[in-house]
Amino acid sequence: MSTQKTGLRELKKQQTRENISDRATRLFLERGFDKVTIAEVAEAAQVAKMTVTNYFPRKEDLVFDLSEEFVQALARTVRDRAPGESALAALRRAYLAAVAEHDPVIGFSGPAFARMVHDSPALTARLREFHDEREKALAGALAAETGAGPGDILPRVAAAQLGGVHRLLFDETLRRTIAGQDNAEIAAVLTGYIDTAFGFLEPALGGYAVRSAG
Repeated sequence: MSTQKTGLRELKKQQTRENISDRATRLFLERGFDKVTIAEVAEAAQVAKMTVTNYFPRKEDLVFDLSEEFVQALARTVRDRAPGESALAALRRAYLAAVAEHDPVIGFSGPAFARMVHDSPALTARLREFHDEREKALAGALAAETGAGPGDILPRVAAAQLGGVHRLLFDETLRRTIAGQDNAEIAAVLTGYIDTAFGFLEPALGGYAVRSAG
């Protein structure tokens, strides 16, 4: 019974979170991010203002409701890579799969959303923070996977290069979305860019963080 109640409580929390995020996104797209207040989001979602801030401590986080997935995705891909697979190969494989699925986490967000982010200094600043957090999470995963010591800079160097490629591809996806290209067009271009970008890193990182077959 206790487990069931816990499950129902977590489901209710998730539904409340999604409702707040959905209502906020509609308001932001209609009126612009900077012109909507937290109080107006709370009213639209029919919750207290404190409820909104409990779920989303910063207003920008209402827009980036997939931020946790965004920040942790690269580190998780590295941790879950197959035996014999390098970190580079795993991340390349994962990115190709995400492009094929037009995954919103990598930037397939639609023109209205992309424009909203581009036009708001607060949102672009928050997005940069998420990119930085993602790179740090990746560096931590690489350090753990390779047994690197605290003074070893190599995991951070690798994460900076790999994170930089992901940041560039994300920005390119947003740029092309704002320019009016549809998802299929963007995906076709990105597939070639992925080969170029990850291929460029192959000489340096192709043999780095390869998971042992054992």
